[in-house]
Amino acid sequence: MRIALGIEYDGAAYHGWQIQPHAPTVQQVLEMALSRVADHPVRVQCAGRTDAGVHATAQVAHFDATTYRSERSWVLGANVNLPFDVNVCWAAQVPETFHARFSATGRHYRYVILNRMTRSALQRNRAVWEHRPLDAERMHRAAQRLLGRHDFSSYRAQGCQAKSPVRELRRLQVRRDGERIVLEVSADAFLHHMVRNIAGVLMAIGRGEQPETWAREVLELRDRALGGVTAPPEGLYLVGVDYPEEFRLPKPALVSKDALRRPGG
Repeated sequence: MRIALGIEYDGAAYHGWQIQPHAPTVQQVLEMALSRVADHPVRVQCAGRTDAGVHATAQVAHFDATTYRSERSWVLGANVNLPFDVNVCWAAQVPETFHARFSATGRHYRYVILNRMTRSALQRNRAVWEHRPLDAERMHRAAQRLLGRHDFSSYRAQGCQAKSPVRELRRLQVRRDGERIVLEVSADAFLHHMVRNIAGVLMAIGRGEQPETWAREVLELRDRALGGVTAPPEGLYLVGVDYPEEFRLPKPALVSKDALRRPGG
């Protein structure tokens, strides 16, 4: 049987999602936990391979099992064997045609910036600290120039392995929430470092170092070497993945802004 999972994790202690030979990863601990429940080795495929330090509130993955377990048993059994910073939220049996990555029709990310004079001891791994004032309205206006289907070569990592740099950016909102500035980003799919590179450009615009038109100018250059600085990973969250209705997967609401807060932050 094929099982889909909804997963949340704090990425601070991990070198990203994908298994690496000499570093802890989310995929590694998840496969170890599921293999114990299944009583045979399990390989997991995810919707989006997050980088080191990046978090998820709604990652989706799938695996194949030859041992029957109820959906509840997959969830509880996995969580008993997982560290406290990784959690399985739901499990659902899906047809063999389902693939966590290739069946996805859209993905949603959130990028959180702590914008105040002093750093935060409690939010140091949950938001990016920027002590210089940022103009969220200016950032939002600049962001709207990136919406639509474009060649995002200027916003992809130099080592990005995607065959095509063309993506459809469906939503890019920037808002201020007290001491925080929050970017909400949705697309059909994302290139490697795409959200962090967009955040880096918008932060330069928000500081007044570049004009509002710069976001679009960088896009049209189609050259990563001429783009902005890649923003740090700790402010990035994968908060949702879309799938066709035929798979009938649970639809957790996109995590609210309050869910990302920390006491005293």
